[in-house]
Amino acid sequence: MTEETTGNVPAADSEAEKQAPEDGALSREKWANNMEFILSMAGEIIGLGNVWRFPYLCFKNGGGVFLIPYCVFLFFCGIPVFFLETALGQYTSEGGVTAWRKICPMFQGVGFASQVIVIYLNIYYIIVLAWAIFYLINSFKSPLPWSTCDNWWNSDSCHSRMSIFANPQLFQAGSNWSFLHNVTSMDYYENTTYNETILMSTSPEEEFWSNRVLRISENMSLGKIHWDLALCLMFAWIICYFCIWKGIKTTGKVVYFTATFPYLMLFVLFIRGVTLPGAGEGLKYYLKPDFTRLSDPDVWRDAGTQVFFSYAVCQGVLTALGSYNKYNNNCYRDCLALCCLNSATSIFAGFAVFSVLGFMAQDLNISLEDISAGGPGLAFIAYPTALSLLPGSSFWAVLFFFMLLLLGLDSQFVCVESLATALTDLFPRYLRRPCAREILVLVIAIVCFCLGLPFITEGGIVLFQLVDTYGPSGTSLLFIACAETIVIGWVYDRLLSNLIELYSCF
Repeated sequence: MTEETTGNVPAADSEAEKQAPEDGALSREKWANNMEFILSMAGEIIGLGNVWRFPYLCFKNGGGVFLIPYCVFLFFCGIPVFFLETALGQYTSEGGVTAWRKICPMFQGVGFASQVIVIYLNIYYIIVLAWAIFYLINSFKSPLPWSTCDNWWNSDSCHSRMSIFANPQLFQAGSNWSFLHNVTSMDYYENTTYNETILMSTSPEEEFWSNRVLRISENMSLGKIHWDLALCLMFAWIICYFCIWKGIKTTGKVVYFTATFPYLMLFVLFIRGVTLPGAGEGLKYYLKPDFTRLSDPDVWRDAGTQVFFSYAVCQGVLTALGSYNKYNNNCYRDCLALCCLNSATSIFAGFAVFSVLGFMAQDLNISLEDISAGGPGLAFIAYPTALSLLPGSSFWAVLFFFMLLLLGLDSQFVCVESLATALTDLFPRYLRRPCAREILVLVIAIVCFCLGLPFITEGGIVLFQLVDTYGPSGTSLLFIACAETIVIGWVYDRLLSNLIELYSCF
């Protein structure tokens, strides 16, 4: 095979030749072993979306029937593009931009587009980690501050409903309920009357989220910065920085903990959830299929968006992580294993989430439609409400929010690693030198921290939702995915033969 003007990489080039330092620049690093690569990839693709987005989409789009469009997009879009990007990085040993420049310089804009998506993610995704840290700190208080209406941020319409499961003594015949001025009860089991105040009331969890965490301004303007959240955001960036500042030597070691420990906590929450009363109804609600929803195009759109986001395709991250692989690594096997793990985690997280929500619905005698929420609403309102009903609620809250922190943390620092890799490969003469890596990551962290401050202002949630909807959106990822497949399928159509010849992947 000969080198052509289209940018084909010579098959005869050795790995040492491809990694030759340029003008005194340091040689490119490699993963110490294959497990570091797998755990780093798992940490990136398995994140907050598995815990709060996938279960909600199943509930919203027909229960178990949602798995049909999900699997269609998974096998025909998600897995092929996932393998394409990983193999491209391993074959070229380049980051998200220079990999495309190397195979076809005319289409390096595909790589720049993916880096724009990564910049969006680096700025706004870590805001969720700041919220999780804020909740984690408050989880050590007893009672949980979002479980009562006795705080300075609560309004007159706040109403805290008592739990039969956590407070059985209050639900015995003859119990004194005089402290609840909005409830009149002769026999709580047989007759409970609610006045108009309760019908117009809000829960303490909702008020903690809106009045304490977000503190939304009346006119929805950005307003002032909430400095307690700013400190949480700074702390998240400090953790992220020291996870990756030395390159993959530190990243590869950190992921041994950040990528595996959330599974232990998720398993503990699952066991606790399925043993609660009402868990069966929650699981039934989660999986009950509604086949009429298959004709709804919104269901297929949600499935495609979930696959693109969950598998981190079209972001340049997979290419960057794959570029640190050994030249003949069996990335085909690794990609299939990672994709199966990702989807299995999403489904398993649904069992853990909806078993607890089913208990919450039974304990409060309300329907699941009234408590299920997507996005931040599930993670910061509905699930904390359910945890506050359990005995030892502070312990379960600490467990849950620590799990959220770890799930989001490894996704965040891998995105930062991707951007740092892309910049380093674009300017190796300047950035692949001693101490340059540490300075580059520090600059990225400081710039992204400053750009993230508007998201934690009084109207920051509006900006957050705006970026989430129109920034790294499913439509943007779809355009990038189409461009990638066209380049590989019609312009540089030799990638498969390169893999067969060089990697022994098949």
